Amino acid sequence: MNVFQGIVLGIIQGVTEFLPVSSSGHLVLFEKIFGITEPMIIFDVILHLGTLVPVIIIFWDKIFDLIKKPMQKYVWLVILATMPAVIIVLLFGDWIENLFNQANFLWLAFFVTGIILILADRNFENNKKEDKDILFKDAFIIGLMQALAIVPGISRSGSTIGGSLICGLKKETASRFAFILSVPIIIGAVVFELKKVLFGSVSFNFDWPVFFFGFVSAMLSGYLAIKFMIKLINNRKLKFFAYYVIGLGFLILLDKMFFGIYF
Repeated sequence: MNVFQGIVLGIIQGVTEFLPVSSSGHLVLFEKIFGITEPMIIFDVILHLGTLVPVIIIFWDKIFDLIKKPMQKYVWLVILATMPAVIIVLLFGDWIENLFNQANFLWLAFFVTGIILILADRNFENNKKEDKDILFKDAFIIGLMQALAIVPGISRSGSTIGGSLICGLKKETASRFAFILSVPIIIGAVVFELKKVLFGSVSFNFDWPVFFFGFVSAMLSGYLAIKFMIKLINNRKLKFFAYYVIGLGFLILLDKMFFGIYF
């Protein structure tokens, strides 16, 4: 992998981590396009850390409040919403890793993301729930939606925002809760991947220029993507992303069935 590929993958990670189009699905897709066969675990860790920075910057006030008061209800809501994904990874980690490697159902996962976004783009003007009104039942449902996004091609931000809106959260509340939920998920992904390096047999080359530019591009593009996504939620334009991922899934299915260029 060269510096150009590292920058492109960093931008893809930063943008698609927060836009509702699935970062994992796009990384799998572009690794296929670039013909990258080397182990990507450490590079994935770097990209995840890059996307963590803008979340902390943009939502620092809320995150700092949670750190100062760790026993408040919102903290427990975040923990509860994170647990379904954690349990699934612990129980089915090897199977999930095979999904990343094989990408056999990437087209179907993109279709699922499109359906979720179409549902999330409905009129939720009557949603009234703010942070203090979120129920533990709501957090669990949102957590289940987030757990779906473990599958490459299903968007984490799209799933959690869609689940939040369906549970009656206001648009601003839904986007904030979804993005704050990304913090423990990203940290968990980093720990999970580092564990495979430290206790597994994965070899890698630490290419400083590639990793540095990948990190910076993921951080900057992630910051812009969060700002852009917040505006999109308020303006109800998620359906355009639905059309995009459904179209992308259709192209992947065509390639898989007839051409075999990448899949």
